[in-house]
Amino acid sequence: MYIRKSDWPNVVRLPDGSYLSRSDLPPPDTRRWVASRKAAVVRAVRYGLLSQDEACARYDLSPEELTSWREAVASHGEAALKTTSLQKYRQL
Repeated sequence: MYIRKSDWPNVVRLPDGSYLSRSDLPPPDTRRWVASRKAAVVRAVRYGLLSQDEACARYDLSPEELTSWREAVASHGEAALKTTSLQKYRQL
């Protein structure tokens, strides 16, 4: 079995004591982005499991889209990633 060498860790410990690993992330071919999947990617970037460039390449996201997810979580929490709440948290 071949394991690809990466400069990034395979597991990170989150502030609440839980762990986030690469196996917890959504599959690279994800097309339906629900709030929990967006939150997993945001947490992975925030805590150093993935770089922003690696996350954008892996999930075919634009840097602006990932940045908007990160800003939404920073401003309003993970609930802001829900599509139904988008109007409520959108900045004018």
